[in-house]
Amino acid sequence: MKWLRIILFPIVPIYFIVTWVRNLLYDIGWKSSKAYDFPVICVGNLSTGGTGKTPMVEYLVRLLSPDYNLATLSRGYGRKTKGFLLAKDNASAEKLGDEPFQIYLKFKEITVAVDEKRRHGIEVLRSLQPKPEVILLDDAFQHRKVKAGLNILLTAYEKLYVDDIPLPTGNLREPKSGAKRAQIVVVTKCPKHISEAQKLQIKEKLNLLPTQRLFFSHITYDSNVYNEDKELELTSLHKFTLVTGIANAKPLVEHLQTLNLEFRHLEFSDHHNFTFDELNTFSNDKLIVTTEKDYVRLKDIGPLQGKLFYLPIKIQLDQDADFDTVVKRFTKEV
Repeated sequence: MKWLRIILFPIVPIYFIVTWVRNLLYDIGWKSSKAYDFPVICVGNLSTGGTGKTPMVEYLVRLLSPDYNLATLSRGYGRKTKGFLLAKDNASAEKLGDEPFQIYLKFKEITVAVDEKRRHGIEVLRSLQPKPEVILLDDAFQHRKVKAGLNILLTAYEKLYVDDIPLPTGNLREPKSGAKRAQIVVVTKCPKHISEAQKLQIKEKLNLLPTQRLFFSHITYDSNVYNEDKELELTSLHKFTLVTGIANAKPLVEHLQTLNLEFRHLEFSDHHNFTFDELNTFSNDKLIVTTEKDYVRLKDIGPLQGKLFYLPIKIQLDQDADFDTVVKRFTKEV
């Protein structure tokens, strides 16, 4: 794959021009972008996955759901359905996609929907009774047909968008200039004790507009692992198998190693659909730990039940009170 990306480098300028022109047409109004008179918040990135969008959406759900009738809307990446779909009791990862299904299982008090056409999805959501007062768009930064009132752009500490190039050789979905559309930029997956000097260095590197706000966040891990029947203390685990199908499992692996836990790691690609042969490589193991995203796809597989657990994560913002104030002010002023 790495060699293929290098070979495809001549396509990078073409991809850059096409996406840059597309953005320009939206910016000058030649292509329509619809704004709304109620709060629409977009969480997205410039790169292809691995920046922590789902934990950020969950953070916003916890922040806003006590005060608003809240809905989340995403395209439902990897689902086997099409069009608008509302999460209900018969929901599954195959119908919704693993991340929306994860959110549905954790936050039954909100409305969770998927639709590859975000504008249509918003219209359907607002036709519901009671109608959502705030809609969170998951991974819709490049969906320019919708003009969110607040754009939160995520970029990973170890792979800042300013250090990347467009697809297919790099990971950028659009030129770096697209970052100017964001009101908030969050550098995610930072070291827990990142210094102020490091923050300043990153701030200078990003060279944000004066109107843009910059925040830093790191991942925090639960002290327990869970399944639908029980929970276990993470530090009590011995000789387990770690199964990951996420964009970047490195922070999780490093966290488990710092706890001196003994495990073998089976690493798969992001949103991986496990085959029968792959499941056989770990289904007979006594204890299996995975991520929440992987758990919602694996939990109903017979041989894994009872011995499959997930480790929850959250994000911790460096100036969480300030961040919360900015978001809440936006929802009140729209």
